[in-house]
Amino acid sequence: ANIYVARHLHAPIILVGDIERGGVFASLFGSVELLPPDLRPLVQGLVINKFRGDPAILGSGLEILEEMTGVPVLGVLPYLDLSLPSEDSVSLGDKKSRPEGESLDIAVIRLPRISNFTDFEPLERLAHVRYVGLSEPLGRPDAVIIPGTKNTVSDLREMQENGMDRQIMSLENTPVLGICGGYQMLGREIIDSGIEDTIGSVPALGLLDATTRFDLYEKKTVQVEKMVTGGGPILEPIRGQKVKGYEIHMGLTSPREESAFQDDGAVSSSGIVIGTYLHGLFDNENFRAAFLDFLRRRK
Repeated sequence: ANIYVARHLHAPIILVGDIERGGVFASLFGSVELLPPDLRPLVQGLVINKFRGDPAILGSGLEILEEMTGVPVLGVLPYLDLSLPSEDSVSLGDKKSRPEGESLDIAVIRLPRISNFTDFEPLERLAHVRYVGLSEPLGRPDAVIIPGTKNTVSDLREMQENGMDRQIMSLENTPVLGICGGYQMLGREIIDSGIEDTIGSVPALGLLDATTRFDLYEKKTVQVEKMVTGGGPILEPIRGQKVKGYEIHMGLTSPREESAFQDDGAVSSSGIVIGTYLHGLFDNENFRAAFLDFLRRRK
């Protein structure tokens, strides 16, 4: 992802390998060898990351790696439990079990093309957040979150084919939050002019009275600050306060419900189904607290 920048700036490159995933020597060697000729000289050092144990046992391997690549190994970093954002969906398998003593159960639908799932990492330190595949039983969670996706229509269809839409809709009085593509899925229909996956109308979950249209291949990318304008048991305690986030999506959603955040999103009449385009919502302490406080009071 950083190669484009390195090429244009002629910036030195440090290549970091994750030893937890296995094959770190082959990964580092192969990455160096496969770089285009103009980029290969920019690699100034190699680093092995997330090592558990005595780094001395890597000694001969590090020496051979330096000999084969001609690039020095700068060091070996120990595994540390840091609260840093994950690297896209490749890190979904690294998720930990529920925090000690925490009883809240929040289910995030693991869409095949899930994106921006780091939206929910602030929750993981405060509640049991589990990622549920489309063919897995959803159970009786305290809340359901439908995340962003790289292709809303395709993931919606697979959700329907696997029956996850019916599992979600069968939950009575359970809060459902949809973010970005998840918000689009919560509406009544998605009308696609061939931008996403098809041409025509695709019925959605119908938990919000909203319609999404994909008319132009134009992506909105912007950082925003919005005022909480929605009501209901989750948003009412923070109505009038501000939240920050970012939008990165295609499509335009027209809700016929009360807006959630100024001119963004929608809230059902019950107040427990919320849709929004705002990523990073749980980084806002006020929204995070309002969401979790409501779930804890109910439980």
